[in-house]
Amino acid sequence: MQIGAQELNCTVTVNSEQVSQTNQQIFRTLERSLSDFVNKSKWTNKVYQENERVNCRMFITVQEYENNRFKANIQLQSSRPVFNTSYESPVFNYKDNDFNFEYIEFQPLVYNENVFGSNLVGVVAYYAYIMLGLDADTFALEGGTEFYERAQQIVTQAQGSGFSGWGQTAAENRSRFQLVDNLMSNTFREYRIALYNYHRKGLDVLADNNTTGKQVVAGTLRLFETMISRRPNALLIQTFFDAKSEEIKNIFSDGPKVDIVQLKETLNRVAPFYSGTWNEINY
Repeated sequence: MQIGAQELNCTVTVNSEQVSQTNQQIFRTLERSLSDFVNKSKWTNKVYQENERVNCRMFITVQEYENNRFKANIQLQSSRPVFNTSYESPVFNYKDNDFNFEYIEFQPLVYNENVFGSNLVGVVAYYAYIMLGLDADTFALEGGTEFYERAQQIVTQAQGSGFSGWGQTAAENRSRFQLVDNLMSNTFREYRIALYNYHRKGLDVLADNNTTGKQVVAGTLRLFETMISRRPNALLIQTFFDAKSEEIKNIFSDGPKVDIVQLKETLNRVAPFYSGTWNEINY
């Protein structure tokens, strides 16, 4: 993969506090290598300007380490700027608890789109494409499709790798297969429409026309009612509100009033797991 203009501006942290390992050097080396890999790889053929790079974080917590084998989890966060403000809106906040990999200190991390070489590279590349896809979806209707297709290709290649987290079984109900499969599925098409409407027609308008922006955001949230009527426990609904719950509370607790009663009814129907947050909306 060529090095050049990059798409991601990513802070990578490797936390090894749970590991009773005297030599911490390997974890620092891994952190540096991953940071270089994520930020210096060219993930697409597009040219990204510096201000177009996707701001994100990868927080890896190592739980066990022995003989170059790591048992870990990875927390992903990404955000995008809001038009005419200095505010960054959270787009993705997601934890993957099934991140096991092998790594030898100083081994080069190289992504080959035709071969599944290592679970470390495969998982990180997969989430790089997921975050690029979600970002693109917030700027153009279904703009992230090509990135999801690349993530899906990694899933297909990983199926025979023997590493968990890629499966299609019910037991792996938050698997990487399920996440990208749902993103690409017509069953959950409203999720991607909501991503675009919420950010481009709602948030990006707030600075210039607060009332209109709020009305669009409130209307967009009702799209999730269609989704829950079809799939009540959809992973993507949880994923959306894991990133957005605090932001939604803040949007509607300030400035011009909208119909909060109907808004709260909608929110409690589509995301009852955040009912405590919805109760904090002041009006």
